[in-house]
Formats: sequence, structure tokens, C-alpha cells
Amino acid sequence: MTNLADQIVAAVRHVAGPAPAALHEPVFAGHEIKYLSECIETGWVSSVGRFVDRFEQQLAEYTGARHAIAVVNGTAALHAALLAVGVEAGSEVLVPALTFIGTVNPIVYCGARPHFIESSCDTLGVDPDALGRYLADIAVVSDGVCRNRLTGARMSALLPVHIFGHPIDMDALNEVAARFSLPVVEDAAEAIGSYDRGRHAGTLGAVGTLSFNGNKTITTGGGGAILTNDATLAGRIKHLSTTARVPHRWQFLHDMVGYNYRLPNINAALGCAQLEQLDGFIACKRRLTDLYTASFEKIPGLKLIREPKGTKSNYWLQSIMLDQQNATERDAILEALNDAGYAARPVWRLMSTMPMFEGCPRMPLTVTEDIERRVISLPSGAGLIS
Repeated sequence: MTNLADQIVAAVRHVAGPAPAALHEPVFAGHEIKYLSECIETGWVSSVGRFVDRFEQQLAEYTGARHAIAVVNGTAALHAALLAVGVEAGSEVLVPALTFIGTVNPIVYCGARPHFIESSCDTLGVDPDALGRYLADIAVVSDGVCRNRLTGARMSALLPVHIFGHPIDMDALNEVAARFSLPVVEDAAEAIGSYDRGRHAGTLGAVGTLSFNGNKTITTGGGGAILTNDATLAGRIKHLSTTARVPHRWQFLHDMVGYNYRLPNINAALGCAQLEQLDGFIACKRRLTDLYTASFEKIPGLKLIREPKGTKSNYWLQSIMLDQQNATERDAILEALNDAGYAARPVWRLMSTMPMFEGCPRMPLTVTEDIERRVISLPSGAGLIS
């Protein structure tokens, strides 16, 4: 009888075609060369130019956010967003242990500490019910300030993540956040084109962030954006991300410590061309999901991770979850897939286990630890569908 690893390799080959197949490659099939050539020919390649404004306008229109600020990467987006909502040195930010390190590092850039929280098997994101019970036990709210009664530190924000593009239950999370006076910063780095009950991911908290790294659904090479419906927050973020320079015809005046986070025009040009193709990319990735579902349906011991009920996912990464009894086979399956030329990855090692974060506060992470043992991501690029 063929073992599980061999069956999975055969199922991936059936969908992805002959090896090699990357985890996620960009597709450049639109006006990328035309727009990049315009930047070079006009000399507008740095952080000022018409494509930056155009990209921000297109992002706002696509997501439904009132304001979009383009920055150099998703990590910078989170850093600026956390500062804008008032995260300060010595405070704690509630964040899932199941995420990429780019979610957690910006907390430390602010001088704050990550406080790791539990995820749900249904969405892979923060579990609102578990979080609510946990905060009811350890949080104290007084005069609109939430404190950890065990450490005495202010809990200054909640930072949920839409894992692999699958939207989480933001209504339930916002209810918990409101109960404990926590501003919500959504990490939607992986979720452009994903919707929760018709509302775009990243527009449901005080602030949301996107990433356009080379492995994302659309790319600017390196880049990110901040979304908000709050004009005051948008102005604060724009100021922070442009070295906090005070407008003047010729003087260099700065009124606070700012950051050189503005997205260059040449990157924004690439983003404009990519955004024009986004709906097509997502249609391909959803078709890919259907093909993987059919290919895996007769293999026992696993399931393809699908979008939560009431949501529409961009399916950034197609991923399977092994049954608990097959969790010990994860690494053998990863080895077999990669040996066959199909790039496959485990979910990230939990942030709570990283040496620099081992002493940080955390709630019980039983479900999160179980998810980590069982998830494998597969070749997922839109280019796999011709």
C-alpha cells in the first residue's frame, strides 16, 4: 500500500504539474514593463511620483478603506500602525503565537512586549472565545486603560492575523477588544482580496496592514500599505512614515522622530500593474483550491484548509492539515515533497518558542501547538493555473 507521503506527492503532481513548482511565484502579465519604463524615462523612481498616489487611491477603492498609505514593507506598516494607535515602551501587545516573525518584531521596535494568545483550528487565527475568557481572568480595565494584573503592564493593542489569507471572525474579536479597551491593528499582510461577510480584511479594526513582498498575491517587489477609516490616524501614519517632515517650500523641519518608510514610485508602479490583475489572480487561486480539493478527497488522514463560513479567501497559500494521528509524519511528507521538486513548508515555528521571546507572557497555547504540528503549505501561485 502506498504510504501517505507518496499519496500526497502524487496528488500535488496531479494539480501542479511536472516539477519543479515553487511555493508562490509572482505573475507579471499586465502593464508592469510599461509602468516601470515610465518611471525610468521620467526619472521619478523614488518616494515621490504619480504612481505612489495612484497606488494608494487604487488600494483604497479596492478595499473600501477611506485611507491607504503605501510604505516600504509590511513590517514597516505594522510598526507605524502600532505607534499610531498608542503602543508605547513597557506595554504589552496581544498577538498570536502562530504567525510570521514580521508580525511580532514591530512590537519590539516600539519598546513593547508581545503577549502570545491562542489560535483556532477553524480559522488558524486568534480564537475570540478563548481570548475573551483569558482576558476576563487576567485583565483589569480602569479609566479606559487595560492592564495585565499579573505584570502590571498596560495592554496597549490587539494584533490579530489573517493566516494564509483566510479571514478571521473580526466581529467577535472587535467585541472582545471593545470590552477590554484595546485598539485593534489587523495584520492582513497575506489577505489582500479576502473578505469577511463582504468587508475587506484589514478594514475592520482601527488600522489594518498589507504586504506586497515578492511571494504575496500581488507584489511591488518589497512594499506594504496601511489601511484606516480614521482621518486622524491616517494623517499621523503618513507623517510618521515620511520622516515626520513638516511641509515647507525649502526648509527641512521635523517635529518628532519619524521613519523613512515611504514606498518608492518605481515599486508603486509595479503595484499598480499588479493590482489591475488581482481579481484574475484570485480567480486562478480559487480554481487551484478546487483542483487540490478534488485531488486530496480520496486520501484519508488529512484535509485541505478551506475558507471559514461567511468569508471569501484569496487562498494565498494552499495548505493541508494532517489528522492528529498523522502529525508525526509531517516532516517525512515535507521531505518527500521537496525531494520531488515541489516546494512545501510547515507553518512557522511558534513565536513563543523563539529565544528572544521565551520570557514573554502567554496564555495556554494548546490548540496553537497542535496546529503547528499538522499544517503543510503547498505550491500555491496563480501561475500554476494556465
